[in-house]
Amino acid sequence: MKHAPFFAEGPQAALFDDDEVQLIEPFDPPKSATLDKAPATIAGKKPKVPSYLADHRKRLRHRFLTGGAPAMPDYEILELTLFRCIPRQDVKPLARRLIDTFGDINGVLSAPVGRLERVEGVGPAVALELKVMETMTHRMARARVMQRHVISSWDAVLDYCHTVMAHRDTEQFRILFLDRKNVLIADEQQGEGTVDHVPVYPREVVKRALELNASAMILVHNHPSGDPTPSQEDIDMTHQIEVAANALGITLHDHLVIGRSRELSFRSQGII
Repeated sequence: MKHAPFFAEGPQAALFDDDEVQLIEPFDPPKSATLDKAPATIAGKKPKVPSYLADHRKRLRHRFLTGGAPAMPDYEILELTLFRCIPRQDVKPLARRLIDTFGDINGVLSAPVGRLERVEGVGPAVALELKVMETMTHRMARARVMQRHVISSWDAVLDYCHTVMAHRDTEQFRILFLDRKNVLIADEQQGEGTVDHVPVYPREVVKRALELNASAMILVHNHPSGDPTPSQEDIDMTHQIEVAANALGITLHDHLVIGRSRELSFRSQGII
């Protein structure tokens, strides 16, 4: 991009129910029904789970609870998640369809609601469940780095940045603010843009650091294309922020560019 002020691209239900499932013959829902809508009740009673589905769900849950989770493919983990919002239908086809559409479980959870609901079988209940799961994973990753010494927790910092940013469809600019002991005291999104640029203003970056009484910063932004190679605009803007920060006694430790499967560090590349 030619624009200087841009970074350019170069309570839910429980997972496992304690109640025993009653078994009847398979229910054949209307073809017009979406997968996340339960079949209509008959004479005021909830339809029961077909026996073949109940057995499949029981086996999947047993494998998960007895140590088999690490070997389970992404679509089976999605099945376990979908059990809660689609209680009486076979969710394996939907789980596979989601993985085929978005690549992996991270892509599924990171997908915008609008894109999720364009997948056959995904309605508001499924979309909500997936976005709740995404929020939980982000908060768990964030908890591993907040109020921790960044240098000694560097791998956790990288994992957090990848979890939050690697599968986004648009560029996002974040700042990790550190105290004088290099403990992470704040993590804030400072800007969100389009598929290949995000507006960043050095004055606002430094102003926010002063408000938080931060002594150092780490800049982070993502490249939706997956290639973390920085553009010249990325480099120029980073130098502008570094100069402004140094003038006020604030250290710029690094600038990370997050790609789909790897990241690039300005510090390790000798750019800053």
